Amino acid sequence: MDIIDLVREVGKEMQKDPRYLRAHAASDACDKDQALQEAIGEFNLKRMAINNESQKDVKNEAIMQRLNFELREVYAKIMANPNMVLYNEAKQDMDQLLSRISSILSQCAEGGDPDTVDYIESGCSGNCGSCGGCG
Repeated sequence: MDIIDLVREVGKEMQKDPRYLRAHAASDACDKDQALQEAIGEFNLKRMAINNESQKDVKNEAIMQRLNFELREVYAKIMANPNMVLYNEAKQDMDQLLSRISSILSQCAEGGDPDTVDYIESGCSGNCGSCGGCG
């Protein structure tokens, strides 16, 4: 088995992980949430309206302020949606898993011991030459 086959096996195992399953279930719930999808559509329309207004030679500041206010309101509505809250939590967990996997692989590629290297906390590039010291 070559290295690419091994990575594919890791991918298969990752797709069995509860964090993966939770993230995909949360994504599906967001896709099926009509109110959330309508709010996302409204957000995109507001963003396009802001873009259109900002491209005008003579911008109407009152319109820009109103559109920005409305955009922030819609964004807050989206982020408060229970399905979006669950999705963001699940995505954060999945992102942490992917970061850990990437960190381990990167450290191994730099000569680290595959049996002992692990996740490097955020803020650390893994390159000690640019570091002020571990805290």
